[in-house]
Amino acid sequence: MQRARVILINAALGPLDYRVPEGMAADPGAIVLAPLGPRQLVGVVWEPDRAPSIEVDERRLRPIAHHFDAPPLQTTLRLLIEWTADYYLAPMGAVLRMALPSSGALEGARSITEYRVTGHVPERLTPQRAQALERIGERMGLIRELAIVAGVSDAVIRGLVKAGAIEPVEVAIDAPFPHADPDHDAPELEPAQDEAATILREAVAAASFAPFLLDGVTGSGKTEVYFEAVAEALRQNRQTLVLLPEIALTEPFLKRFAARFGCDPVPWHSGLRQSQRRRAWRAISSGEAKVVVGARSALFLPYAKLGLIVVDEAHEASFKQEDGVTYHARDVAVMRAKLEEIPIVLATATPAIETRQMVAIGAYAELKLPDRFGGARMPEMAALDMLKSPPPRGRWLAPELVAALEANLEAEEQSLLFLNRRGYAPLTLCRHCGYRFVCPNCTAWMVEHRFTRRLACHHCGHVMPAPKACPDCSEEDSLVACGPGVERIADEVAALFPDARTAIVTSDTIWSPAKAADFVARMEAGEIDIVVGTQLVTKGYHFPNLTLVGVVDADLGLAGGDLRAAERTFQQIRQVSSRAGRGDKPGRVLVQTHDPSAPVMQALIGGDAEGFYAAETDARREAAMPPFGRLAAIIVSSEDQAEATATARAIGRAAPRVDNVAVFGPAPAPLAMLRGRHRLRLLVHAARTVPVQDIIRDWLGGVDWKASVRVSVDVDPYTFL
Repeated sequence: MQRARVILINAALGPLDYRVPEGMAADPGAIVLAPLGPRQLVGVVWEPDRAPSIEVDERRLRPIAHHFDAPPLQTTLRLLIEWTADYYLAPMGAVLRMALPSSGALEGARSITEYRVTGHVPERLTPQRAQALERIGERMGLIRELAIVAGVSDAVIRGLVKAGAIEPVEVAIDAPFPHADPDHDAPELEPAQDEAATILREAVAAASFAPFLLDGVTGSGKTEVYFEAVAEALRQNRQTLVLLPEIALTEPFLKRFAARFGCDPVPWHSGLRQSQRRRAWRAISSGEAKVVVGARSALFLPYAKLGLIVVDEAHEASFKQEDGVTYHARDVAVMRAKLEEIPIVLATATPAIETRQMVAIGAYAELKLPDRFGGARMPEMAALDMLKSPPPRGRWLAPELVAALEANLEAEEQSLLFLNRRGYAPLTLCRHCGYRFVCPNCTAWMVEHRFTRRLACHHCGHVMPAPKACPDCSEEDSLVACGPGVERIADEVAALFPDARTAIVTSDTIWSPAKAADFVARMEAGEIDIVVGTQLVTKGYHFPNLTLVGVVDADLGLAGGDLRAAERTFQQIRQVSSRAGRGDKPGRVLVQTHDPSAPVMQALIGGDAEGFYAAETDARREAAMPPFGRLAAIIVSSEDQAEATATARAIGRAAPRVDNVAVFGPAPAPLAMLRGRHRLRLLVHAARTVPVQDIIRDWLGGVDWKASVRVSVDVDPYTFL
């Protein structure tokens, strides 16, 4: 009898042994369906020596139910799954789940019905119908997707179907993707670009592990440089993965890619419907999909012949996944490149200190692009001291910024106001009794969203209607919004400039590539005068007529004791500032701050990036903080506060006494309650050479806790909430 060790996509289970039915092949990497109690789960056959399990008598083994007709997971991907599980102290089944979709992607070919414009103009052409037909153009998709693109209701699209203006089309789910042409529209590169591109092309052709930091100022043409590496991978008939930090950046990237290579790459992100994910997964695993652009989850897909990885905007904190398996996609991407023996490019205008340190020690090669493409100049920056020149009472924009906005409107140029705070106001309270609206599931304030007339928690998603009266004292019309969010800034802009066309750009308004495409089209068509946005607008967009950027509250990210607060503030403001003056017209940036003498503000205004990074790096080195030391957070949570406290204290008492390791806590987490669970945290600080994972694994393995208590570990934490 042949037995097989299987990892199931179930985080609660370790490796299990099964019997291989006669005539079935079950080599390592094979994707199978295996019974577990009354259910059947997808799993992957693993090498027994790399997945230890309790030996079970062969007479008790249950047979594997089914072997999927899909390419097996390659050894390099299985090694990556093992490494990720080991480094981030996560169950292998949870990591494996990111590599495997639902079993539907593993089954045979299917088809679905999509819809497209026929060219017929209906007799009854309402303004909404005309808008829909114009915006849909040559797109094809489901009724809901076309409605979103057109900005109309589903009923309008269905009416156009009945009128014959839109027709159903049977589409094979697994239809082949178009092939990108590496020579479709090769650009003329400037000398610095050409030098960097040559190095990357040679690295791709050499097919060996080579990590690069592509460090170029915003607008220097980094994308065009790494596109030449993508072109070389295409010539070598190998696959490329491009990771982007935000789903909203996918659409602008697709346009640039299509212009260079003649077709879209294969997208992978949470906005895809199930049939699209299925088609992409099958094309990736077969090697048909040559270029994949996606969010961090695309990192674990089963590429048949990977030849290059690019991490764009590599400094972005959103590459760190905070839920489920807590991993950093930038670091895991480097490990995948090492296992696959291929080059990886980390492209950014504001490299993380961790990345800069890898360059300093010679682990990464640095390619610099110090100037903007085509001779464009970096924008002029100035600080507005809010203590010396405050806005009028009840307003948030300084007089100098208002004057600059007015001048830009007169010049018919576009402006951007940046505030990294969604909604209308971060706090709502009662002026009569002082009652504050707090999320019932979290220790977080409810944020007012005036456009939707809701109060929302940005941590757990709890939403409630904005009440007319205070729930504590019942006083009507007593609720006051405290502080500004982007909606409040947009209201102020509307009051100051009633004729200006304003757009709010946040994750509440740009939640899909289609919405991002609509925003880009309106900006390029000159239909928007002033953009009010969060960090979503700090990267990836290129608008030549945008010449003014106003940073509403530059001090916002400096509050609290976050290790990376100054670095993140510097990166965000530098990135959003670079949206100005990307074309022929010069740009200008006005930064509102209450402390213009702060080192980060001085570095921003003076353009002294090297000085800022040197000071931050020295401070980290002196405190033995990352990248010169190690951090790991242990988070204990339970719906019962006493249980959470008792477990956290038990873990604290069991803390190992090891040289160069300090354990702080337990203490209530800054968000002491999240999604209805009370939370406490312990922080482990260790020297760089200490095997933190082994110590924590042994430490927690010696402590028991109730099933109702969750204990999670965040290795290399990026936030401390």
